[in-house]
Amino acid sequence: MTVYFIGAGPGAADLITLRGARTLAACQVCLYAGSLVPTELLAECPPDARLIDTAQLDLDRITAELVRAHEEGHDVARLHSGDTSVFSAVAEQMRRLDAAGVPYEVVPGVPAFAAAAAALKRELTVPTVGQTVILTRVAQRATPMPEGEDLATLGRSGALLVLHLATGYADRVVAELEPHYGADCPAAVVAFASRPEELVLRGTLADIADQVREAGIRRTAVILVGRTLGAEQFRDSHLYSPDRDRDHVC
Repeated sequence: MTVYFIGAGPGAADLITLRGARTLAACQVCLYAGSLVPTELLAECPPDARLIDTAQLDLDRITAELVRAHEEGHDVARLHSGDTSVFSAVAEQMRRLDAAGVPYEVVPGVPAFAAAAAALKRELTVPTVGQTVILTRVAQRATPMPEGEDLATLGRSGALLVLHLATGYADRVVAELEPHYGADCPAAVVAFASRPEELVLRGTLADIADQVREAGIRRTAVILVGRTLGAEQFRDSHLYSPDRDRDHVC
């Protein structure tokens, strides 16, 4: 049978994809991150499905549950918050399943940065202002950053930065990015994007850390920094330009 790694989306239960919901409804076993995945999604599971909250399980125990379900002949849904492609800890699970000879597939979901951009009502790439988005995080004691991926280095690009797992280090983020972006650079924090308790903070590098502190935000949030967040005067894109030759694909 097959293990399905499913991106559950950023929080709102109705932001799971149709494919994700259909797959969830067909699996007799579901492993989910109880602290992050909305419990409303579990209603999509079959009534007699075995539901396993992985919040308190380590990698060995999670793998054992996946292998056990496979050996019992069940398809398995492994629900992850957001999208599986970034900061999901899916890679090490796939590696374990490869070693155990257990087949798996991946069903993508709506990533947190996309939900944050929607909450801000902003396109993160704006013609002539910024065309690059960097998804990253900050170094922590448990998981250091690879060489060359520190904020000071990434900040030299001037690209729009989206930082996951970083609101507890907002002062450090500001200190490392201000020399490259300037204190007046637009910055925002979106916590619990797409959920009823969604919280949006808007400001600049000069004040965003103070706002985070005052709001008491510690987790389930992303920090965004870059000029496209405040762009108003910019050239229209070529995509819909009346001057574009629509007889040729470009």
